[in-house]
Amino acid sequence: MKLLVTGGAGYIGSVVAAQLVEGGHDVDVLDDLSTGHEDAVPQGARFIRGTLREDALRVLRGGGYDGVLHFAARSLVGESVEKPAEYWENNLGGTLALLEAMRQTGVRRLVFSSTAATYGEPERSPILETDPTRPTNPYGASKLAVDTTLAAYADLHGLGAVSLRYFNVAGAYEGLGERHTVETHLIPNVLAVALGRRESVNVFGTDYPTPDGTCVRDYIHVADLARAHLLALDACAPGSHTIYNLGNGAGFSVREVIEVCRAVTGHEIPAVVAPRRAGDPAVLVASSEKIQRELGWSPAKPSLKEIVADAWEFARSR
Repeated sequence: MKLLVTGGAGYIGSVVAAQLVEGGHDVDVLDDLSTGHEDAVPQGARFIRGTLREDALRVLRGGGYDGVLHFAARSLVGESVEKPAEYWENNLGGTLALLEAMRQTGVRRLVFSSTAATYGEPERSPILETDPTRPTNPYGASKLAVDTTLAAYADLHGLGAVSLRYFNVAGAYEGLGERHTVETHLIPNVLAVALGRRESVNVFGTDYPTPDGTCVRDYIHVADLARAHLLALDACAPGSHTIYNLGNGAGFSVREVIEVCRAVTGHEIPAVVAPRRAGDPAVLVASSEKIQRELGWSPAKPSLKEIVADAWEFARSR
């Protein structure tokens, strides 16, 4: 198939693009490089620099594409609270421009990289796709708005769409890993201490109702996540919008993550206890039973040690 990967110069998008190329697909990457890196675009994929608002129609009109995998978005929760208009404009506005371009050019297959932040603070764990969606920040709200829009386009225009919702992604694949200008994710920040780029890592709260008192979060290896996107592409059905959660089946606490990072790196990694952050739920774990049952997906690398080891190898290479 000929496929367009929007945001394919970013962390997750680049890994998906790499797996698509490996699978024999003809892949174009559209990215404005606001957060991505041109050298992350895999060999064998064609890079197109541009934005969804300004360039989606031009690119799709001349492409003859069979489908789109959509990753282009702003994704920092804290920044979304400070600059909500930018998140609505980029995440929802950009997607609307993409969808209109797809409608006009007859491209009817879309896989959307959504987020489990659409659920907000859940009532139970693990979270099911049928659980209430009550996002607590503009980032999650803008992604939920896209999911709602996809359902409308499926109903009105025959779009076949799949949204994938997940929490924390980590690890690396074939030399592709996390390179965020502003890093908010736990594993790369812990590894930055081992590399001597930070003095310590903060542990925000140690009195949560969890086995060791620290927050528990779901982690998924980026290669497993990418493979789920490829399965979702094949599952896109005309006139249907389907949502799948992704997770590794178990959560890991902040202390567990730090201990595994210490074991993998061989570094002490000082940890400093800090006050709880407002709005941090004790446990966030997504159920992936639906996608396992319907698409046959399961994580090949569910081990936290494997995830950290791959992330560490990439971090040292940079």
